[in-house]
Amino acid sequence: MTVPLYQAKAEFFRTLGHPVRIRVLELLRRGPLPVRDLLVELDIEASNLSQQLAVLRRAGIVNATRDGATVVYALSTPDVADLMVAARRILADLLAGQGELVAELRAETHG
Repeated sequence: MTVPLYQAKAEFFRTLGHPVRIRVLELLRRGPLPVRDLLVELDIEASNLSQQLAVLRRAGIVNATRDGATVVYALSTPDVADLMVAARRILADLLAGQGELVAELRAETHG
């Protein structure tokens, strides 16, 4: 039995629904990074990062390759980077709209 598309999309977005995972994807937008660099950028415990990377890897959102003792992570597809850019645009538009609403409300109370 196949899962309906809307359900698969909801699961995909649930996978993205963690601040550390979003930050990892934002960092990987610039290109592949070894775990040590991700740890420096994120300033979290290695075990926490490992858990979040495992979730992203199981979902197929990131890939891991080994270079000697170093594990390097990369986005599985450029579409993930595009999604992060689109999310930033949408959020910026939403926040701009809220700023305009707040300005309107302030103008009404002072007017």
